[in-house]
Amino acid sequence: MQRKIIHIDMDCFYAAVEMRDNPEYRDIPIAVGGNSARGVLSTCNYLAREYGVRSAMPNHQALQLCPDLKIVNGRMSVYKEVSNQIREIFLRYTSIIEPLSLDEAYLDVSQCLHHSGSATLIAQQIRDDIFKETGLTASAGVAPCKFLAKIASDENKPNGQCVITPNSVESFVKKMPLNKISGIGKKTYEKLKSCGYYTCEDVRKSSVSKLSLVVGKFADTLYKRAHGIDDRSLQTSRRRKSLAIETTVAKNLVTKEDCVTVIERLMPKFEQRLEKVKNLKVVRQGIKLKFSDFTQTTVEQQVVGIDQNMFDGLLNKAIERGQGKSIRLIGLTVGFSEKEENVNQLTFDL
Repeated sequence: MQRKIIHIDMDCFYAAVEMRDNPEYRDIPIAVGGNSARGVLSTCNYLAREYGVRSAMPNHQALQLCPDLKIVNGRMSVYKEVSNQIREIFLRYTSIIEPLSLDEAYLDVSQCLHHSGSATLIAQQIRDDIFKETGLTASAGVAPCKFLAKIASDENKPNGQCVITPNSVESFVKKMPLNKISGIGKKTYEKLKSCGYYTCEDVRKSSVSKLSLVVGKFADTLYKRAHGIDDRSLQTSRRRKSLAIETTVAKNLVTKEDCVTVIERLMPKFEQRLEKVKNLKVVRQGIKLKFSDFTQTTVEQQVVGIDQNMFDGLLNKAIERGQGKSIRLIGLTVGFSEKEENVNQLTFDL
């Protein structure tokens, strides 16, 4: 049976919720990320993007690009509530759902009988339902496999959808730039281009053995994706691999003692998070530091159960890597054994 996969991606989700709930934000550039000049944006609306503002951009940089940018504090509890509302809509059409985050998910509608099984019409109906019930818009990609569905959902943003039928897979994939394939970052893309690989058609003319000289073990996956092949099924539950908590400080830290003070402040909330997953076995813990020049490092060590005293030694190593640079962010992390129960990986930002 031919699979029918839909990728739903909410349009600038956090910002869209803020614009929905605050009419005064609807016609101005806004971003979600806290009002601190030292913060980092979670997302921004499309008006802000016209100025070059992007998610994960430092607040001060965003304000340089768009001086009139309104930066608002996030309301995670509200976003989670809306996300749950959207998931209930998904469940009307399929129980095979792979959430990627609060604002996007894969749906396998191969067995769905709505609209005579038309994935195109099902995707449109889901988007209509979301708008009618939440006031928010979503974009959708429809394809026979996951990676193409995700790429398709970005083709007609915002508030649109793109359908890649089984008969159009080959023509769509051939002309596709390689940097649209998940797993190919900027550096890998530059390396591929330097070897004459620009599009999937270039890869199709090559071989796995030749590609392995450029991208190593990723060669087999790359070759398959270039032929429109992705046999991965949807993961309806995920194993939590780690838990992290971090905070950006108001003023750069210059001494270890300053860092220890911040860690002591983080620890109570970190312990609260750990208590919720106490059935999971901790096998690794670490310290993350981001320095004044925005470079960052994470020092980790294997453990048998968490050892709070070990954070001190990890902190020393992390500070050494900074070579005297002041510190703007501190994070604590733990990794869990993969043999434990399935839950999602989460990061908590104070």
